[in-house]
Amino acid sequence: MNVAFLRPLFDQPGPWVSVYLDASRDGANADHEVGLRWRALRSDLAGQGADPATLDALDQAVRDQPARPGRHGLVLLARAGRVALAEPLPAPPPSDEARLGPLPHVMPLLAHRGEEVTHVRVLADRTGGDLDGITADEVPRQRTVDGGETFPLRKVQAGGWSHRRYQQAAEVSWERNAGDVAAATVDLAESIGAEVIVVGGDVRAAQLFTQRLPARWRERTVRTDLGSRHAGADNTALDDATGRAIAEVTGRHTREVIDRYQAQAGEGTAPTGLAEVVAALQRGQVDTVLLVNDNSSTDTLWVGPDDPTHLAVDEESLTALGVRDPQRVRADAALLRAIAGTDAQLVLVEPDDAPLEHGIGAVLRYADATTS
Repeated sequence: MNVAFLRPLFDQPGPWVSVYLDASRDGANADHEVGLRWRALRSDLAGQGADPATLDALDQAVRDQPARPGRHGLVLLARAGRVALAEPLPAPPPSDEARLGPLPHVMPLLAHRGEEVTHVRVLADRTGGDLDGITADEVPRQRTVDGGETFPLRKVQAGGWSHRRYQQAAEVSWERNAGDVAAATVDLAESIGAEVIVVGGDVRAAQLFTQRLPARWRERTVRTDLGSRHAGADNTALDDATGRAIAEVTGRHTREVIDRYQAQAGEGTAPTGLAEVVAALQRGQVDTVLLVNDNSSTDTLWVGPDDPTHLAVDEESLTALGVRDPQRVRADAALLRAIAGTDAQLVLVEPDDAPLEHGIGAVLRYADATTS
């Protein structure tokens, strides 16, 4: 998981207000209930010492959220009278939560998001295709491709000596249009660094499209007969298929990182446990942190105000480095700031996925004499 998008947040000084709210509006009194839940959190934040300007900005952000069907949540991160991030969550948080601290509390946001896999979804028919490219920062890139061939597109029952010629001409038109869609898809996939292409729609068009992809992209393509380009078509099933394809890529990434961790552990170079991983992050050695997400954890670390590598398990270690006024924060917040600030990656794992001391370990970019 690339967490570089968090860096602009961590670069801004606190205090930060972090809010996770059940924003579901699926009942008759939903707006009133959301308002009650937010007012309870606001009162809690005021008791923690949040400034009135920031609380007022959060008031406005809650009111401004567009109504969404079904159950969902909302995360708000704010400081100095301004909301820096307001993002819907696909499900309500386990419980409403509001924190004031030196760093934003973003681990629940990452847990809800999961790994963002850059991908392209294609809805194809025999006239062209609709392309949706989704990058890791969830910025959509959309394109409609109208194939260059417009006649003939149907295999008519012409009869007589011309029947076979019409049939073959239609096939040629489909193939050329599929080639146009495939070329546009490759351009989009390469521009965003896609890891998977999911194609649905007309069965024959999807088949021809796949055949016209270069081999390296064909190997990354998942073909399905779900979805349609027709106006008003319900493409929920294709969305689900796309989600499954992305989950498969995510699972493969996780297995690869665990295998690398276990290989380094066998060599005695993989840090495990909070102290060892913190030491490796201080030196910028970490390629990927493996972490079991535990929102109930009470673990803390000490951090400096600026440098993301200024984190330690005790205050004295930072003051020895000349860090003034170290602050004690949630361990996951300090770890995420260091991961984002050193261009490392994060993989959230289950407790039984890998033998991690205290639920944390790391894969190193390099090992040296300081590596245990």
